[in-house]
Amino acid sequence: MNSTPITQERRVLAYSVGGLLYVPALNKTIAEKIISQSIPCLSAVAFCLEDTIDEEALPLAEAQLRTTLADIGIGLPNRENRPLLFARIRSPHHLASLYRSLGNAADVLTGFILPKFDLSNAAAYIALISEINAARQTPLYIMPILESAEIAYRESRIESLTALRHMLDGCRRYVLNIRVGGNDFCNLYGLRRTIHQTIHDIDIIRDIFTDIVNIFGRDYVVSGPVWEYFDGKDGSNAWREGLCRELALDRLNGFIGKTAIHPSQLPAIRDSLMVSQHDYDDAMQILHWNNGGLAVAKSSGDARMNERKVHENWARKIITLAEIYGVKPDSVTGSDMPDEPIVTVNSSLLCKPNDSQKSKTAGGAYV
Repeated sequence: MNSTPITQERRVLAYSVGGLLYVPALNKTIAEKIISQSIPCLSAVAFCLEDTIDEEALPLAEAQLRTTLADIGIGLPNRENRPLLFARIRSPHHLASLYRSLGNAADVLTGFILPKFDLSNAAAYIALISEINAARQTPLYIMPILESAEIAYRESRIESLTALRHMLDGCRRYVLNIRVGGNDFCNLYGLRRTIHQTIHDIDIIRDIFTDIVNIFGRDYVVSGPVWEYFDGKDGSNAWREGLCRELALDRLNGFIGKTAIHPSQLPAIRDSLMVSQHDYDDAMQILHWNNGGLAVAKSSGDARMNERKVHENWARKIITLAEIYGVKPDSVTGSDMPDEPIVTVNSSLLCKPNDSQKSKTAGGAYV
């Protein structure tokens, strides 16, 4: 599979999505919170016009989105000072009509999220985003969500994923992330994980994710699925421990970033994207190799082996993450590393929460 090369700037943007906070587009207060930067660790926002909005409320939600984007554009005119902003639409037809109706407000967006992206709509989506960008100086990106039955079911999965990969390669410069719908896949089989389980514990879902990362993870950033538990009224920390456990397995299995449904989840997601000092030192050693003709060497902590050739892609990913999210002290290193993932979040490294993390609307757990 051949892909159009992308620039380092574009690569960094793809890794910068991080924790993507979903917000119903009907929300009337989110613009003020974004402008005042009152949501800690906010890197990206998805204004949802799909599952969170009833059909009869869609025109009102679209009107509110226009107002929200206009307010953000005025309050934060410099794009570098605001989070990445996306609109989650319903269909190719909806993408076309929404883009027309947004007018200049579309310039505040980073792009669009395409739900249930599969062979039934991929060609139409790709044609539309290509047409839209042909008339623009600043591109609008897409983030397709793989969550349909044809991708879940083994008899059609590989053929569908391979075809979708080939189609997306043709417009790769506009594809920021590949996202996965963990709950949609679970729903096909009547499954749901508890607060003490991860999505990776469900064998049939793990198999789907494995094939998605296998086909897309070589050249695209693939983001992890939503964790549906958050800071509740009982004061329990089980939701955070479960989230951190799943984040560790996300990273181990090739996912970068995660969908968030509540602001309280964002600090843990950001912390998971920070790079340990040990990994950073090793990555720098690998990318600036100088070992007298040898292609292997002990790591910076003398606890593992680095190979220049086989660890190069890993090292590039580590350095990109470090540039965006920073480097944190090692919790454990080398031979002291446990067999089980570390699930305790270092609170000194997290963005400080405030009352804005507890805000909700009638839309449920969203901001």
